[in-house]
Amino acid sequence: MSAAPVSTRVMNLATLLTQTARRLGPDLALVWGDLRLSWAELEARACAFAAALQGLGVARGDRVLVHSSNNTRMIEAMFACWRLGAVWVPANYRLAPAELAGLAETAGPKALIVHASFPDHARACAGLVDLTVTIGAGGENDFDALVAAHMGQAPEAVAVDRDTPAWFFFTSGTTGRPKAAVLTHGQLAFVLTNHMCDLMPDSGPGDASLVVAPLSHGAGVHLLGQVAKGVKTVLPPGTGFDPAVIWQLVQDWRITNAFTVPTIVKRLVEHPAVDRFDHSSLRHVIYAGAPMYRADQIRALEKLGPVLVQYFGLGEVTGNITVLPPVHHSTDDTQMRLGTCGFARTGMEVQVQDDSGRALGPGETGEICVIGPAVFAGYHDNPEANAKSFRHGWFRTGDLGHMDAEGFVYLTGRASDMFISGGSNISPREIEEVILRVPGVSECAVLGVPDPEWGEVGLAVVVPEPGATVEPDAVRAAIAPQLARYKLPKSVVVWAELPKSGYGKVTKKLIRAELERRGQWPGFEGAA
Repeated sequence: MSAAPVSTRVMNLATLLTQTARRLGPDLALVWGDLRLSWAELEARACAFAAALQGLGVARGDRVLVHSSNNTRMIEAMFACWRLGAVWVPANYRLAPAELAGLAETAGPKALIVHASFPDHARACAGLVDLTVTIGAGGENDFDALVAAHMGQAPEAVAVDRDTPAWFFFTSGTTGRPKAAVLTHGQLAFVLTNHMCDLMPDSGPGDASLVVAPLSHGAGVHLLGQVAKGVKTVLPPGTGFDPAVIWQLVQDWRITNAFTVPTIVKRLVEHPAVDRFDHSSLRHVIYAGAPMYRADQIRALEKLGPVLVQYFGLGEVTGNITVLPPVHHSTDDTQMRLGTCGFARTGMEVQVQDDSGRALGPGETGEICVIGPAVFAGYHDNPEANAKSFRHGWFRTGDLGHMDAEGFVYLTGRASDMFISGGSNISPREIEEVILRVPGVSECAVLGVPDPEWGEVGLAVVVPEPGATVEPDAVRAAIAPQLARYKLPKSVVVWAELPKSGYGKVTKKLIRAELERRGQWPGFEGAA
C-alpha cells in the first residue's frame, strides 16, 4: 500500500525571472527597437504589473486574454499573471475581432490586455471580460501607466502545484474552433528544462536569442528557457517580416539561437541579405511546426552551416516529442536519415500505434502517440476532445508516421491529410518531396480532391521560384518517372504564393479554402 505524496508543490514559473534578475540584475535581458531592459528592470516591471492586476481584482485561477503583436509588455504580462496564479491566455494577433471573441467565449477570461492598434478587437470582447488593459493608448488602465503607478510593489508569488494552469495554449484550429490546451506550472518547468537540454545545451548569459515568430505560441515557450539561462532576447521592431532586418539583427547582436518554422527559414536563406550580413554567431536555428522539405534543408545547411535543430511536437505536448540535433543533419543524402524528425526527447516516450492502440514494429505506419511530463493537462472545458485525444494514457497526436529500428521517427502527414484513391492510401508529403525537386519549383502542396472514378485524386498547387516559369504539364512529366501511377496528381495548378497561417505554417485547410475561392476545387462553384 503506497502512501499519498507528501507534496505536489512546484516552483511558480514567475520565479524564473526573479532568480535570473537576482543573479544577473544589470545585464541586458530584452532588446526591442530602441528599448533596452535589464533583468532587474524586467523583474521590477513584471512585479509592478502584477500588483496593478491584483488591485484590479485579478486573482489565482483567473484567465487573462492577451491580444498584441510581439513586444516587451507581453513578456511582462506573462510573468505578472503567473506571479498571481492567474492564467496567461495569448491569442494570435492576426485573428479577426469575431475570432478573438470566440476565444474569449472558450477561455472565460477575467481581463483582456490589448494593444491600442486593435480597437475593434477590444470592442468585440468588451462584454466578455470584466476589465480591459490597453497597451499604448494612454488614459485609464493604460499598461505603462499602471506599471508606473505600482513600481516598487512586488506581490509574493502564489504557491502552485504541478497541475496548476499557467497558460491556455490555443491550437491552430486547422479543423473547427481552436481548443484551449491547458499548460501547467509543473509541465512547463519540465518543457523549458528539456528545451535547454535537447535543443540548446550550451546556452548561457553570453548568448542572444532572436524572436522570429509570435510570442503567443512556440516562441513564447522558447523564451522561457532563455529567461532561465539568462540569455538576452531580441525582438525585431514592427510587425512585418523583413529578412534583411532579421539578418542585420543577427549580425549586430551576435545572435546565437532562434526559433522559427520551416517556411520562415526558407525565406531567410533565399533572401540576398543572407550573404550581406555576418551570421557566424549562430549555433542553433531551431525549426518546428512542420518537417522541412529536403530541398529547403539542403539550401539552409549550405548557407548557415551545421546549425539546424528540428523538433516535432504539438502545442498539447509543447514541442516535446522528438529532436533532430545538428549532428544528424547533412547535405549529403548518404549521411542523413532522410525524412526523419528525430528521436524521442529526454524524458518522453514515443510510440507508433494502430487504431486499437497496439504498438507497431519498425517500418509500420500508424499514429504517433506520446507519454511523459510534457503532455498537457487536457483541453479546457472540453471533455469530448479530451476523450478523443487520449487512449490508455497515451496522447494521440493525429500525425501518421513510422519508426525505424533505432527509434528515429518519420512523419508521413496528418491523418486528416491522407486520401484514398482507388482503394490505396496516399500520403501527400511523399508527392510534395518529389515535386520540390523539379527545377523552378519553390513551394507546393498536394491535396486529395473528389473524383467520380477513383473517389479521390491528387491535386498539386505549385509556386514557382522568383523569375521562373512553371507549366503544369511539365511538372507532371518531371515527377511521373519517380511515382507510382496512382500517386501522380491528376491536376496541377500554379499560384504566386501559398496561403499561410498566422504562425507561418502552410495548412491544407487554408489551401482548400483558396482553391474553392478560385473555383479550382472540383465540384465547387466559387469565384474564378
